[in-house]
Amino acid sequence: MKHFILKELKIHALLFVLFISACSSPKHIKGAVVSAREEASAIGVAVMAKGGNAFDAMIASDLALTVCYPNAGNIAGGGFLVYRTAAGEKGSLDFREKAPLAAYADMYLDQEGNVIPDKSLVGGLAIGVPGTVAGLYEIHKKFGTIPWNELVQPAIKLAREGYLVTEKQQKSLDGKKEDFIAINGKETFYAQGFKEGDWVKNEALALTLEFIAKNGKSGFYSGPVADALVERVQATGGIITHEDLLSYAPVWREPVHFKYKDLSIYTMAPPSSGGICLGQIMKMIEPYDVGQYKHNSMEAIQVIVEAERRSYADRSLYLGDPDFVNIPQDSLLDMDYLNQRMDSFSFEKATKSTDISPGTIVWDESEETTHYSIVDPMGNAVAVTTTLNGSYGSKVFVEQGGYFLNNEMDDFSSKPGVPNMFGLIGGKANAIAPQKRMLSAMTPTIVERDGKLSMVLGTPGGSTIITSVMQTLLNVFEFDMDIQTAVSTPRFHHQWLPDIVVFEPALFSQTLIDSLKNKGYDVKEQYSRIIGRVDAISISENNTITTGADPRGDDAAIHLYK
Repeated sequence: MKHFILKELKIHALLFVLFISACSSPKHIKGAVVSAREEASAIGVAVMAKGGNAFDAMIASDLALTVCYPNAGNIAGGGFLVYRTAAGEKGSLDFREKAPLAAYADMYLDQEGNVIPDKSLVGGLAIGVPGTVAGLYEIHKKFGTIPWNELVQPAIKLAREGYLVTEKQQKSLDGKKEDFIAINGKETFYAQGFKEGDWVKNEALALTLEFIAKNGKSGFYSGPVADALVERVQATGGIITHEDLLSYAPVWREPVHFKYKDLSIYTMAPPSSGGICLGQIMKMIEPYDVGQYKHNSMEAIQVIVEAERRSYADRSLYLGDPDFVNIPQDSLLDMDYLNQRMDSFSFEKATKSTDISPGTIVWDESEETTHYSIVDPMGNAVAVTTTLNGSYGSKVFVEQGGYFLNNEMDDFSSKPGVPNMFGLIGGKANAIAPQKRMLSAMTPTIVERDGKLSMVLGTPGGSTIITSVMQTLLNVFEFDMDIQTAVSTPRFHHQWLPDIVVFEPALFSQTLIDSLKNKGYDVKEQYSRIIGRVDAISISENNTITTGADPRGDDAAIHLYK
């Protein structure tokens, strides 16, 4: 009965928020947070309501996601921030995880040189050195206006007082319960069988967050929290040490910047592949003027798929951690080069990925990263994508600390030419090395039009992140959709290898599918699945803010009104 009453109260509260939103004209919105959970979005807006900026809201929302979205929200993962200040300054922060000092190139290979299944995915050896807390603390030092401990308090309160399990969250927990038990034992916290409507209180995480609130970055990377982390990693076969934690530092980087028609697009640079691949795909598409075709028509899909195919092939060869390898970014985004890449494209038939570069792989995909977008009343904007990599990361849970540890080491190339969990091929540029950052597809993105802020967006989805962001941009700027429609509309995906085209289930006509098959595209019903969960904010020419929260998840947009 208690769970039923709490669920009813939650529904009534949500209906009230929706009623207020419906009664308020969008022109009165002066700030917004769009994230994977209503609780995190509301916490970010509350921070802005008491005078905080988008960066303050980012810290509070991020930590709240650690509590109520444990499959991707994190303090023991990493991510990327792309920002634009009210004055028009753009930048980005790389707080991606790193390989431990004891890591080495062949650490996931057997004596015959073959990749050991799941070694980079599950258990302690899959864990990279976390970057999230260091990243948030670095952002606070540069941009924060509210004291650090005050920004951590809402997450502490949420952990202590609890959050409600949603239907989708129950399915997620049920699907991983046996994995949790296999790694952590049957008494582990998230193997309790939480059901929709249950109230989850995580006192261990509240205590961890209190250390972080009091001591900042040091509260996580040293002291009892660090002791518990290192002990748990090593107990499950991992190699992270206190020296790894103490030596971690995030890096401020110049974002990738490219033009698409009258848009200036700023997105994440390596070690994310997102920015370069997004730029390549959109610049290869640009000469074809896809807006002349019907949305998701065969012609539009062909142009986009063929551009995706060529960009993901380049990704496998050239991209990695720029602190370890030289990346020919200017050449990869050069229009002459990209036009040459598209010379072999014909509307008559599909290009074969084996004609671009050989390879055969299997398909496996995780959707469990998370993204949030924020715009504040002053005009600052942040796009942040953060992750544990797979759903609940390595499945290693720090019982004493109340949180999961990442499995980011799988994003390295365990062996050149062998796919990771997202089916992505990597080469020597992304080989494992001590203190190296692994390649990512995360693509937090900010768009300017005529020098003014126009859009903030990003998504989870592993290898589909790049193509989901790209399609959302095209939906708005080529197909004239409002931002919620652009986020909600059906998507498709191609990534060079495997040489298949993935469509969201039951949302594309059979006539279209058959026409693509006749042109040589490999499209099968069993490939179908949900693609991405885009959270976006649009700002019109007259500064009207509108939001798009992806209905594929529990995502929610919360607005700050005048």
